[in-house]
Amino acid sequence: MAKKKARQDRDDAEAEVKAAVDESEEPADRFLDDAGQWQKKYKKSGRITNEYYEWELNRLQEELVKLQYWVKEKGLRVVILFEGRDAAGKGGVIKRVIDRTNPRIIRVVALGIPTEREKSQWYFQRWVSHLPAAGEVILFDRSWYTRAITEYVMGFCAEQEYQEFMRSCPQFERMLARSGIILLKYWFSVSDEEQERRFQQRAQDPKRRWKLSPMDLKSREKWEEYSKAKDRMFDYTDIKQAPWYVVNSDDKRRARLNCISHILSMIPYEDILPDPIELTPRQPGTGYIRPPLDEQTFVPEVY
Repeated sequence: MAKKKARQDRDDAEAEVKAAVDESEEPADRFLDDAGQWQKKYKKSGRITNEYYEWELNRLQEELVKLQYWVKEKGLRVVILFEGRDAAGKGGVIKRVIDRTNPRIIRVVALGIPTEREKSQWYFQRWVSHLPAAGEVILFDRSWYTRAITEYVMGFCAEQEYQEFMRSCPQFERMLARSGIILLKYWFSVSDEEQERRFQQRAQDPKRRWKLSPMDLKSREKWEEYSKAKDRMFDYTDIKQAPWYVVNSDDKRRARLNCISHILSMIPYEDILPDPIELTPRQPGTGYIRPPLDEQTFVPEVY
């Protein structure tokens, strides 16, 4: 009872603060930080300030934790696809989604090149094996849509295989929806100029150079072909049961916040966070003697 009362008192206090903010007519270009100070949301250039980005990201990540509790409690099955051109910012969003969440509930699947055995299977088979069980969220960092974009543009699949995918994919996704799976599909849209800037940045930065694969370099030469393939893919697979949601990703920070916010809006959930844990006092020692330190091998203290 004491914990519930404390939580209710906290909620009441937050409501009072919100009411005070509403009455003061919060400026559209500012936000009230955790210290109760007004801070700017945007720089003169129009970019989001570091303070606002970190504050809003922290708030959204707290909501993601609430969502994961709800998914687990209700046994929901959620699939989220992240697609887009190379360097469009998919990985950055995925990283922020899983940053504070439980990897046993919200998992990332990023499949590599199929084996010879997988190539002989039904195309969707290797993806089906990673679909969620009850109480799980699966984030696909690229998905079965590889056939509609990369494989098709680069000539890694036959025309017949491509046409069969376009016909069967909508039916496959309708089947997932009928089975009760929540399916969200995001396409990260990046301009030619911004993609090139990010490629150049990766090429120069040794910490990011691994992100430039030979396939990425080839894709630079086929911008128009990729655009046509994406348009055709939308024509076939932007269906009512599983529509495509486009994320403008030229501004990475805005893309991250917008995408996470949209995910939260698409899965109704309630706040069932556990009450704060009250730890009992530790038990007194019983005379345990630690072995001599010189009998153990320690990592050198370089720092």
